[in-house]
Amino acid sequence: MTHLSLVISTPTSTLPFKCRIDSNPSQLNLVFAPPPPKFNTTHIILPSSSSVANSKKWKNMVSFFQGFSTGGGKGRDIQSLKVELYETISPLDRGAEATLEDQQRVDKIACKLEAMNCVKEPLNSDLLNGKWELLYTTSQSILQTQRPKFLRPIGKIYQAINADTLRAQNIETWPFYNQATANLVPLNSRKVAVKFDFFKIASLIPIKSPGSGRGQLEITYLDEDLRISRGNRGNLFILKMVDPSYRVPL
Repeated sequence: MTHLSLVISTPTSTLPFKCRIDSNPSQLNLVFAPPPPKFNTTHIILPSSSSVANSKKWKNMVSFFQGFSTGGGKGRDIQSLKVELYETISPLDRGAEATLEDQQRVDKIACKLEAMNCVKEPLNSDLLNGKWELLYTTSQSILQTQRPKFLRPIGKIYQAINADTLRAQNIETWPFYNQATANLVPLNSRKVAVKFDFFKIASLIPIKSPGSGRGQLEITYLDEDLRISRGNRGNLFILKMVDPSYRVPL
């Protein structure tokens, strides 16, 4: 740091007190007395104007980054929770291998994310539109855990939603390639009634829904790459965005 040395000559100036320090460093005595001492010169070190400016600039920078850190704290917490969520569900085979303890842990992380959700009206958000890959669910009708493993869906499972047309589509891949399309009826800005209208066996044979395929879906967390939803039967769905340009057939 640059300093400006200012020498003030005070041959006759006086100070209102004198200070005496004993030679023994373990004892420090300050004695005030009226007789003024005389000094030939007194050296006073003052910071230069540039040092003061730099100091103020540094304080402003510290203040700025402190504010930035505070403002970005929620974002960092969300990212940390998302990493924890992905690491937790990764070995669970979309939930088919999850124990009760695993389910509770996943649900706890999901609840923390839901509490920090920034998109309060997901049905009015463009972030909802597109094709989502299912990473985890507690729905046994999707996981088919009562079947032998070779009869369960093995490939990726997708759910597509287009909020502007109020259409949804569930897509299974290997080995069955089944599909289902549905109409969405908004119940509020984050919850819809789901009414399936067509099913496709092996992506080829269309079958009209008998009318029994109904349910509700609430979107409890949404950002550009993660969606958390909960069904009316208490099932949890965790999905990641894979194709925001995908459109559900009308």
